[in-house]
Amino acid sequence: MTTRTDHIADRPVSLTAPSGINRAAHHRLDEAWLAAAWSHPSTRCFVVSGGQVLIDETADGSTELVMTPSFEAPLTEAHRYFLGTDEDGVSYFALQKDVLPGRMDDSARPAGLREAGLFLSSRDAGLMVHAVALENWQRLHRFCSRCGERTVIAAAGHIRRCPACGAEHYPRTDPAVIMAVVDRQDRILLGRQVHWPEGRFSTLAGFVEPGEAIEQSVRREVHEEVGISVGEVEYIASQPWPFPSSLMLGFFARATSTDITVDGDEIHEARWFSREELGAAFESGEVLPPYGISIAARLIERWYGKPLPTRSAF
Repeated sequence: MTTRTDHIADRPVSLTAPSGINRAAHHRLDEAWLAAAWSHPSTRCFVVSGGQVLIDETADGSTELVMTPSFEAPLTEAHRYFLGTDEDGVSYFALQKDVLPGRMDDSARPAGLREAGLFLSSRDAGLMVHAVALENWQRLHRFCSRCGERTVIAAAGHIRRCPACGAEHYPRTDPAVIMAVVDRQDRILLGRQVHWPEGRFSTLAGFVEPGEAIEQSVRREVHEEVGISVGEVEYIASQPWPFPSSLMLGFFARATSTDITVDGDEIHEARWFSREELGAAFESGEVLPPYGISIAARLIERWYGKPLPTRSAF
């Protein structure tokens, strides 16, 4: 598939840059090691609550996670998650709480991944996406799916065990495909979901079904949502998307038909755009671009050939 490729194609997908954190999974079952790591003066931790953390602006204008030494952390035992270590041996933990703690200096503010992910360092973004994904899973999977008994947390937050039947449950990740569909005239197909506001368009997306290859999922979702047939499918990149537990698999897909028939259930409107038409729609405000943290923005940019206009929310 030939698309417009230049430096835009090399722009990293948000939340996927190397974080410098070694997840050190071999330590998760070592209670003595975890206790020693937690009590070490260099250890840093932060609170996650409802998918949000505290962030703050530094003197140089950058944005960072609000982290504290473990000895200053709010009390919690069951919901303390080990996230890994950095190259200097510093250990990082996330603490799940019902509410975020306040700050005496009042400079920190709560933020979710959509807001903070673009501005945090790769280290902080990596820690945050790990913590948010674990928190979402923990909140939604408190009972054993085999017998219904309440489960207990193990492996530093990465397993839930059932004390009744002995089943072990692991964090859930739901694969989803997201695709920039391009036709023979090199136009891109963008759609608007039924619950989105007027003007918000993005790439099509959907979940992979059981027993389905991801290429099959791309073709099925596009045909179900907008009635377009797809031939060639090219994998581009992936992105963790813990809202609550997705892994987005990004593709370019070549349409073999162009007549649009929206399903009306998920997609309210879909349109083909040339680059000139999409640029004019951005300029007039007729179309709102995806928020930059989304892999959708990277897929569209890869076709568009330059950065999309910025916006404050996805």
